[in-house]
Amino acid sequence: MPELPEVEVTRRSFALAIEGARVLAVRLGKPLRWPLGVSPESLVGRRVGAAQRRGKYLWLPLEARPAVVSAQATPAADADVAALADDAGGLLLHLGMSGSLAFRELPPVAGPHDHFDLVTDRGVLRLTDPRRFGAVLWSPGLEADPAAKLLSRIGLEPFDIEFHGDHLHERFRGRRVPVKQAILAGDVVVGAGNIYACEALFMSGIDPRLAAGKISRPRAARLAGALRQVLGEALEAGGTTLRDFKDAHGVAGSFQMQARVYGREGEACRHCGTPIRRIVQGQRSTFFCPSCQKR
Repeated sequence: MPELPEVEVTRRSFALAIEGARVLAVRLGKPLRWPLGVSPESLVGRRVGAAQRRGKYLWLPLEARPAVVSAQATPAADADVAALADDAGGLLLHLGMSGSLAFRELPPVAGPHDHFDLVTDRGVLRLTDPRRFGAVLWSPGLEADPAAKLLSRIGLEPFDIEFHGDHLHERFRGRRVPVKQAILAGDVVVGAGNIYACEALFMSGIDPRLAAGKISRPRAARLAGALRQVLGEALEAGGTTLRDFKDAHGVAGSFQMQARVYGREGEACRHCGTPIRRIVQGQRSTFFCPSCQKR
């Protein structure tokens, strides 16, 4: 699943190119997790603003447009245009389990897994998602539903000034679940997926099986710092590509080449030489060093 680094890398790879572009058409493929929420015709003519990210969601603002109804529009589309023409809003996008975005001037003909095209005068932003767990939906704003409802469920950004050891220690208090699963839940800190949780726990010397509520304040501070560090490293490496992740220009990430524990079962720990172990937590593989990481 694309996590925070992959989503941010994707945003950076197309944001400048599409900002200021005018929407010429919208093509929908097979249904995604949620419906778009408006007719595709109601988005035509709008200009694209600066792409943003919140957690693993991307926000693509679309400016209001003049209330001009196309001669080819259907009655239903006419109603949408009349209702939305004077209102700005945007598209909230999620890549789901296996989705990716590509931005090309002349993309190939849409295939069976290409489910959304935003055609602009600068190129086409295309969502490809074989499993169709991704989403593209209209929202009047980030502070309005449906965006506000979806974003209210997620925790702090790891690079937010308010994210630190005290925040982790306070939010983990009383939790009996293993600390790795508490990180993956996303309600305390967002975007630190399976790979990055494993790496951060190794860097902070914490056994992934330790109950989150037993993390001391000093260890919470080390963990917060490790999460910021590993996610920063992943951003610099263009994200992680284990199977098919690529940015909007088709460039794969390389963080997997520098992972300290993830995917290294049986190999020697680079710090102490102990073989790296693999266990399953919440149906996901966890990699750790049984010597360096303490309960």
